Amino acid sequence: MANKRPKPEEIVPKSRQVEVLTGQGMPRLDAIRQICVTEQTYYRWKKKYGGMGTDQLRELKRLQKENERLRKAVSDLTLDKLILAEAAKGSFVRHCA
Repeated sequence: MANKRPKPEEIVPKSRQVEVLTGQGMPRLDAIRQICVTEQTYYRWKKKYGGMGTDQLRELKRLQKENERLRKAVSDLTLDKLILAEAAKGSFVRHCA
């Protein structure tokens, strides 16, 4: 059975827990092991979500969804524009008799 990937809402508190434990004097590697992740995973999380609060995380997710929706709309409109341009080229051809 594959391990499930933690959601960002779960990652932020875990990374904060590591910071609290290191602040209390625990070595960073031991603190990382206590939250049951590898050192590489922790540093990847820290790079991506470091210093982010839960409110900022929600806002980030909302903006990512909106950005995805807008990108799709732009690509659909671009495709429509290309189709109309191709159709317009064909409809204005004059035939000489």
